[in-house]
Amino acid sequence: MTAQDREGPAHHSDQHPPGHTHHAADEQGRPSGGHAGGHGGHVGGHGDGHGGAAGAVSWGMAAQATLHCLTGCAIGEVLGMVIGTALGWSNAATIVLAVFLAFVFGYALTMRGVLKAGLTLRAAFGVALAADTVSIAVMEVLDNAAMVAIPGAMEAGLADPLFWGALAMAFLLAFIVTTPVNRWMIGRGKGHAVVHQYHH
Repeated sequence: MTAQDREGPAHHSDQHPPGHTHHAADEQGRPSGGHAGGHGGHVGGHGDGHGGAAGAVSWGMAAQATLHCLTGCAIGEVLGMVIGTALGWSNAATIVLAVFLAFVFGYALTMRGVLKAGLTLRAAFGVALAADTVSIAVMEVLDNAAMVAIPGAMEAGLADPLFWGALAMAFLLAFIVTTPVNRWMIGRGKGHAVVHQYHH
């Protein structure tokens, strides 16, 4: 075989159109240049939207996510406190019930929203766990600690303004402290960020 014969295939390959060259690369299991570029842009887009600093997330968005969690928590918390107080339970038993119901109603509120997007019950529960667990846990620690710390709040009856005033202050404290926590998490694609795709 002459040198010219050996150079023939290489010369022929160089004459292939650019699209054919990319296709050959695909057939060998390597992404073509355009495809790789597309994925690069896709990953970059996710980084800008979910993996960036918390500064990219507005305080309004964080406050809205916190308010969403607080709504479910408040329903369960109030119900637990009312039941425990009405039945004359100890502070510990009342708090346990209130925390349990706060998680139940907090998760239920999120699941109600994502189920409308067509998710199965199991998938919706998984989304709720990822979205709300940290937020609800922080809120429960804060507002129950506040209720215990306020003198007479846990012992006050349902007709006592002290009970409701202390509960309102506890919720306000939970909202103020949990909002920056949610902002930090959303800025990293965690917490309530996982449900945003189902709300659009």
